[in-house]
Amino acid sequence: MEKIIVENKVQQVKLLAAINDEHDGVIVELSEPMHSEDFASMLKASIVQWRKQGKRGVWIKVPIELVNLVEAAVKEGFWYHHAEPNYLMLIYWIPEGTHTLPANASHRVGIAAFVMNDKREVLVVQEKSGIFRGTGVWKFPTGVVDEGEDICVAAVREVKEETDIDTKFVEVLAFRQSHKVYFGKSDLSFICLLQPLSFEIQKQESEIEAAQWMPLDEYVAQPFVQKSEIMKYMFDLCLAKVDKNYSGFSPVSTTSNVSDENGYLYVNSQDLIKAVSSGHHIST
Repeated sequence: MEKIIVENKVQQVKLLAAINDEHDGVIVELSEPMHSEDFASMLKASIVQWRKQGKRGVWIKVPIELVNLVEAAVKEGFWYHHAEPNYLMLIYWIPEGTHTLPANASHRVGIAAFVMNDKREVLVVQEKSGIFRGTGVWKFPTGVVDEGEDICVAAVREVKEETDIDTKFVEVLAFRQSHKVYFGKSDLSFICLLQPLSFEIQKQESEIEAAQWMPLDEYVAQPFVQKSEIMKYMFDLCLAKVDKNYSGFSPVSTTSNVSDENGYLYVNSQDLIKAVSSGHHIST
């Protein structure tokens, strides 16, 4: 409870339930319905208390069913940080001066899959939507990495979804960063080498117009590839890998000391093996 003065009378106001974060801030997860006026009073009193405690950043997670409380928070000085399908995150900075709260995620992560069979034919698709719709352009299977999904897993999944081809992830050959792509955000796209484990194509009806194994020469001869500097560069890179003149980055399973979550470190395993065999010290 926090005491506030209302028309010369002391009134007890219930504080918002909050948990401390690791950066001298607090996190509030709203769950119970309430009138916006009651919420506004509780929020004002809570900020007074947090300020006394030396708190800095305030994060309020508003579930979509409590959207009526957003206006009261904004009037108190909160601003939008990010939104998900079922909640909105609002933030507030208590101290004077510029805030140091982390920005919302700035990048979208995608993959492009290079899959080639023993006949030196590459797996390509034509899309039903997007900028290549109706253009006749054949391209590598591409897609977006889901939240909590590893790049190597996403590449295998996207190829399977679009073509029904089973694959084994081999390496990340390169990656590209571009900006102002989706709603002003940046984009990271990883070009991945996958080994086919099956060869019978069954295209995804909802997104893919056509899919096939195409000879390398026929793929690179497309006007779209010839006119695009990055597409030609990607093709040369993939061809160099096929001809064993290039080494990409293979996933090595690791565990983070911070979260204890398993993840992958992508390394040039070929040069790493050379370094180890030549006696170079590798930290452990």
